[in-house]
Amino acid sequence: MKYLALFTLAICALFGAGAAIAEPASAAMNLAEFSDLLMGIGLAGIVVNSANLKIIFTGFKTAFMRGRGNAPSYWERIATEVPSTTSEEKYGWLGAMKRMREWIGDRVIHGLKLHDYTIKNKKFEVTHAVERDMIDDDRYGVLAPVFEEAGYSSRTHPDELVFELLAAGFSTLCYDGQNFFDTDHPVGSEEDGTLVSVSNMQAGSGNPWFLLDTRRPLKPLIFQKRRDYDFRSITNLDSEHVMMTDEFVFGVDARVNVGFGLWQQAFGSKAELNDTNFDAAMETMMAFKDDSLRPLGIMPNLLVCGPSNRSKAKVVIDKELIKNGESNTNYKAVEVLVVPWLA
Repeated sequence: MKYLALFTLAICALFGAGAAIAEPASAAMNLAEFSDLLMGIGLAGIVVNSANLKIIFTGFKTAFMRGRGNAPSYWERIATEVPSTTSEEKYGWLGAMKRMREWIGDRVIHGLKLHDYTIKNKKFEVTHAVERDMIDDDRYGVLAPVFEEAGYSSRTHPDELVFELLAAGFSTLCYDGQNFFDTDHPVGSEEDGTLVSVSNMQAGSGNPWFLLDTRRPLKPLIFQKRRDYDFRSITNLDSEHVMMTDEFVFGVDARVNVGFGLWQQAFGSKAELNDTNFDAAMETMMAFKDDSLRPLGIMPNLLVCGPSNRSKAKVVIDKELIKNGESNTNYKAVEVLVVPWLA
């Protein structure tokens, strides 16, 4: 009965109050199936062999998948996911934003500006070692929260990358060779003398906030994925690592990276977040033009900030009445997104 209780605790730790967790078919296992297999290991203590390690690995992966499923994620709001098929992807077509025109005479053929903007994939990982003694002593059930947290971490990792890059936009180059948030983006053509400098930022010394247009096919940022987040293990008893260290290894890895899309869909500010500066940012973005100096039709819909600007954002956007009972002209003008990855 003592071992039956230990096995029951292990099951509860992995699956939580009898809930079945859906997984891909290759690793799917519900509570009843896991219980049956676990009981089959033997009541005289676990035998560490390949079959039993596979059962335990499945339980750990279930915890990992539960962590991924329970994690909130925001990066999809501001970044477009782009699949990658090689070590890096070139985005030479960025900047080719043209508006439709009336067709009079021959077509006007616009050549693509081949900007040298490349996003190179990077590898990321988190790895945990589990001593064989913990498996021998039936203590693997207590590790479920570790692998659930690994799943949570892998789900929120793209948020870290995307929002950290957004914050670094004041000092990081985009496709046109200028910082993503800059005062002198070149717009127009040198050939016909229409080239002008355009700003998509406000200077200041405060924590940044951002106004974005995220409703177009390409969002302001790019999340590039070469290999998705995967949970893997080294549990082969004959492997060199297990032989030399007497421990099993469980880890998560992925091959991804982030980059900038179109600066015209974003405005960054380090000035105080108030009605005046918000109005200036809105007006500036809505006036952005393409290289033919025709309006792009930019319509900001999302205000992004960190916790330090949360209350100011709520005052500017979510407060219906302002001082003296006057109506707030910016009431619900955009949606407010507060994320912990920004200051």
